Amino acid sequence: MNSDYIRDMKLDHLLTPENSAFIAIDYQPLQIKSVKSVDRDLLVKNIVKTGQIAKLFNLPTVLSTVNVASKDNDPQIKELTEIFPDIDPIDRSTINSWEDKDFYEAVKATGRKKLIMTALWTEACLSFPALDAIEEGYEVYAVVDAVGGTSKLAHDLALRRMEQAGVKLISWVQLACELQRDWNREETASEFRNILFK
Repeated sequence: MNSDYIRDMKLDHLLTPENSAFIAIDYQPLQIKSVKSVDRDLLVKNIVKTGQIAKLFNLPTVLSTVNVASKDNDPQIKELTEIFPDIDPIDRSTINSWEDKDFYEAVKATGRKKLIMTALWTEACLSFPALDAIEEGYEVYAVVDAVGGTSKLAHDLALRRMEQAGVKLISWVQLACELQRDWNREETASEFRNILFK
């Protein structure tokens, strides 16, 4: 039996391509260089895999950077830009992206209540918008192996704070499998396999 016939993909309590949106915040060289909670090469690999999965399943996507316009920071890493060449990151000055009007409106415009959220750093640019989104009734899923903090302690404490507030912690592999769900979904199965096992 094909699971498409037994689950409503818009109302499903699990993540589906029809009910979720992808958000990536501040994947910029300076932020990556300052991450100490995880190997940086692995971090980049994992955010790339997460982005590829979001692209494969056509998730509405919001990208954001901080302080590029002011020339205080470099643009988003090329690995993410190559996945989403048609999406211009929303540049802002706020540490908490939820407090930036353009970012906030872009998230609302996705029309989705389940937000798959990634950001650097865990303790600030991920936790602040995640906590705000929860307060406004969104469901937030933090992809924990695609984010990082300035120390392991800072990362771990931020995850605990978010989880206590209701943020759901997931891995990029769990995300991929949750969106695919059925090997009979042939339109995505082959690329899903490539992303998963390459």
